[in-house]
Amino acid sequence: MRKSILVLAVILISLQGQAQQFEKQGHRGARGLAPENTIPSMYRALDLGATTLGMNVVISKDRQVVLSHEPYFNHEISLNPSGKAISLKEEKNYNMFEMTYEEIKKFDVGTKIHSRFPGQQKYIAHKPLLADVIDSVERYAKRHQLSKPMYAIEIKTIRNGDQVFHPEPAEFSQLVLEVINAKKIAKRTTIQSFDVRALQYVHAHYPKLKTALMIDEKEDFENNIKQLGYTPAVYSPYSVLVGKGLVDRCHAAGIKIIPWTVNSRKDMDYMIGLGVDGIITDYPNLFVPQK
Repeated sequence: MRKSILVLAVILISLQGQAQQFEKQGHRGARGLAPENTIPSMYRALDLGATTLGMNVVISKDRQVVLSHEPYFNHEISLNPSGKAISLKEEKNYNMFEMTYEEIKKFDVGTKIHSRFPGQQKYIAHKPLLADVIDSVERYAKRHQLSKPMYAIEIKTIRNGDQVFHPEPAEFSQLVLEVINAKKIAKRTTIQSFDVRALQYVHAHYPKLKTALMIDEKEDFENNIKQLGYTPAVYSPYSVLVGKGLVDRCHAAGIKIIPWTVNSRKDMDYMIGLGVDGIITDYPNLFVPQK
């Protein structure tokens, strides 16, 4: 009898460990429910049980690390300092790499209705500094007795954007790493990017820091890893590219696979059935199984 109880206890502990290891990542906070890459969106993701806060960063003219998916003010979410909507035609004229952070703060990215996410809660918001996001989130988690979150920070660089929309990857990455180290969250952080140059810099200078290679096209897994030049902690492909074969190849290589962006419970269950190690979603509320 005692032996049976002991075996059962070991199984329960093992299952609990597996559940804790599964990464529940809120994409840009909780983009489906609140304006992306804003501090309240991060709070919402935490409240809904996200274990990891996913966010994108860009660099301002005065070399501040700012939360934003694009290095310019996206027309879908942005109002200029006069409260006028920014159009698709003019959005790239609002290049944050040519603005100081004080100038960036004058734009509202929280009140415009998002055509693809009409259910978002709306509020006046500006693009925050990465340092301020970390400070605010850490205080919020402590105040509400929530577990300290993991951070998945995406470095947004592309080759034809160098010195136009952002610094060279080495400088960009170093600016981000300085914030992470200053806030002492390196052990809870994964640096992710589609640009192998940024990941290579991070791995060369901070080899203990976890990295994730993001993929948005159907390309050969082994070739992608070969191009990267080392084994990352995570392979993060667009969810439509994920099948059982890719999951098995990642695991055989000792790499976790965490797909993006999975926005229905049906798709989430399918991905979990394939054996993925985590889910990135705009709707962290979906992490609670639907009855």
